[in-house]
Amino acid sequence: MNQSARPRRLRTDGIRPLLSETDLEASDLIAPIFVDATTDERRPIETMPGHERVPVSAAAERVAEIRETGVEAVIVFGVPESKDDEGSRAWVEDGVVQKAVRKISRETDAYVITDVCLCEYTDHGHCGILEADARGEPTLTVDNDASLDVLARTAVSHAKAGADMVAPSAMMDGMVGAIREELDEAGHTEVPIMSYAAKYESAFYGPFRDAADGAPAFGDRRHYQMDPANAREAMREVELDVEEGADVLMVKPALPYLDIVRDVRERFDHPVAAYNVSGEYAMVHAASEQGWLDLEETAYESLLSIKRAGADLILTYFAEDLATHL
Repeated sequence: MNQSARPRRLRTDGIRPLLSETDLEASDLIAPIFVDATTDERRPIETMPGHERVPVSAAAERVAEIRETGVEAVIVFGVPESKDDEGSRAWVEDGVVQKAVRKISRETDAYVITDVCLCEYTDHGHCGILEADARGEPTLTVDNDASLDVLARTAVSHAKAGADMVAPSAMMDGMVGAIREELDEAGHTEVPIMSYAAKYESAFYGPFRDAADGAPAFGDRRHYQMDPANAREAMREVELDVEEGADVLMVKPALPYLDIVRDVRERFDHPVAAYNVSGEYAMVHAASEQGWLDLEETAYESLLSIKRAGADLILTYFAEDLATHL
């Protein structure tokens, strides 16, 4: 053994914190909230312990609770009062997200991000408009180009309501460019886009689909979300979003795709976000409830690994709990 090589010398309590390579701060975290137009009271989300749907009337109050922990940013998801085949409640002025954003922006100092997608608003649960057959009847295939118009319209409606940033998550080709063009034409040139640039078709989304009532009524989303087997393809997806004007690049999910987070960090100069999704959150909670691991320590280590991989921002359902301890 080489007696001069002893890394343990630098692991004592006095020096260890000074040499820590990765810091996790409350300001790195974005907290998701679910606003539900169909309820007048808070409703717990069974598959996501500690989280709930809140009515529009309680949206600002909910965000104020998050802000007290030191988390500065929230991302708003909406559950509309009704659904149709186009998801038309996604872009109306009196939509659930639009009303919630106006209230949050007026009553809090939080940085407000909005999810731009159609799955919560369509009666078929897919992230875009369905193609029609020769008789005009909807098929089982999402029409990419037809969906761009409504995604852009939705983003503009969110910006008009006061959103500080919009986050398109539909994985439609060209969505960033379409949204950027419409935002600029509507005078919202200063509203940035955080694109779900590499979003995988993942089994880890289950609890979220309960929370946002956004599960597909048929089929799955493998025709527009990415194959979990592919890494090189992710770089192509991200590159296209950069070319179209994305300001922040997101990888979703986070923990099973830390290699993608690292690749995006090394290849692009843009800020990188990672979504620590509902299934990742629910697994840790389930194991903790069984006494198999410590909830707080495991959550902290998980988020630290995401930050270490290269994420600047982390969307996580652990935001509040961890922020109070950071």
